[in-house]
Amino acid sequence: MARLLRAATWGLLPWRGYCSRGTQGKLSQDFVEALEAVVGSSHVSTAPAVREQHRHDESLHRCQPPDAVVWPQNVDQVSQLAALCYGQGMPIIPFGTGTGLEGGVCAVQGGVCVNLTHMSQVVELNPEDFSVVVEPGVTRKALNAHLRGSGLWFPVDPGADASLCGMAATAASGTNAVRYGTMRDNVLNLEVVLPDGRLLHTAGRGRHFRKSAAGYNLTALFVGSEGTLGLITAATLRLHPVPEAILAATCAFPSVQAAVDSTVHILQAAVPVARIEFLDDVTMDACNRYSKLSHSVSPTLFLEFHGSERALADHLQQAEEICRHNGASHFSWAQGAEERSQLWTARHNAWYAVLALRPGCKGYSTDVCVPISRLPEIMVQTKEDLKASGLTGAIVGHVGDGNFHCMLLADPKDTQELHRVEAFAEQLGRRALALHGTCTGEHGIGLGKRLLLQEEVGAVAMETMRQLKAMLDPRGLMNPGKVL
Repeated sequence: MARLLRAATWGLLPWRGYCSRGTQGKLSQDFVEALEAVVGSSHVSTAPAVREQHRHDESLHRCQPPDAVVWPQNVDQVSQLAALCYGQGMPIIPFGTGTGLEGGVCAVQGGVCVNLTHMSQVVELNPEDFSVVVEPGVTRKALNAHLRGSGLWFPVDPGADASLCGMAATAASGTNAVRYGTMRDNVLNLEVVLPDGRLLHTAGRGRHFRKSAAGYNLTALFVGSEGTLGLITAATLRLHPVPEAILAATCAFPSVQAAVDSTVHILQAAVPVARIEFLDDVTMDACNRYSKLSHSVSPTLFLEFHGSERALADHLQQAEEICRHNGASHFSWAQGAEERSQLWTARHNAWYAVLALRPGCKGYSTDVCVPISRLPEIMVQTKEDLKASGLTGAIVGHVGDGNFHCMLLADPKDTQELHRVEAFAEQLGRRALALHGTCTGEHGIGLGKRLLLQEEVGAVAMETMRQLKAMLDPRGLMNPGKVL
């Protein structure tokens, strides 16, 4: 054990055979004891049930479990773990809340899963500078609870109560992105443990400026890197003032075309919406059943406006006029917190409502994003393709930024149906690329979109990414098999 810890401290050693790829979970006792020496025996597990819990996220992707799971308590322990694993040729898989949708936590080569949820402190709040520093175990709901009473909030909302550092790793966004931007717009600095254990502050230790022209933008490099370049152990985030007033509204449309046209027209008219979400008729029907609601079973927009009391009335009137011009009906609005929550119930529960259409099935969510002008075209065509496919599925979207999801259901035991879901998703991804869009707006590449990434960015960009990866992770041990 002491020899292993010294090796981790002194530098990288060649592969020494401390784990057996042929027999999962059979790490050498010396290696397990070395892990325990870093984090304590109660924070290391090789139990099959624990490893099984850490072998997947919320996606359909399934791989072998990691060989061990560890729970570091601080950044020094993360650094020691990384150096130990890297020195012994052991793959390292970062793990947060496990709410990802592209298999980003799958241990494709076994290795050590580093569960960062025990590092759950809000380290530093700078209200006058509109910034906060959080550890990787802090979730977005926990942060906003901590901020209650400060007049500030963190608006990036992917739906799940995901860890904020995990959201940075996947470049997450969500319903508020049309107004407040994505994680790429709201991360100011990152503390990252590199694969060999060195500690990096992407914008300099302790810095939380609003803008900078100093050198390469290393923060942007690690946002969206999906754990393939290092372990994020702290994030400095941009905060926003809590709006004076919030107004929510919904309206139903005769067709997908009419709803999406209204979205484009609202944005072209510079109506400052904070959220503008689309649910198709299948989703609305599922939500009515699941949440005991009585919405019109029609393509529907959910809108939210943030601002002053006086401005909100004008913004709502503008949006309503545009929507009615496109044939909208059943227009309703709410301003109180409880009323708004009730109005948004359908959108908040959409994923679970669609899953309930076929109990026992698993869901897969596509994630394409296109320029706003091409949104009506691709969504109308996708709706027709979905009807023709024979698959059970529904469409929801953060249509204010051109991003939408097909939620497809499949029996995990039905190989043919799984292949049909995969083929539909690939076809949709390529259609988005043909319209100058992207195969993923917010879920990331993970395991399932690597080929589409190559088609999207081209050979030179892919080679540049590989060179960056090789420079930071020459042994290819950081979350192997993802992105590239």
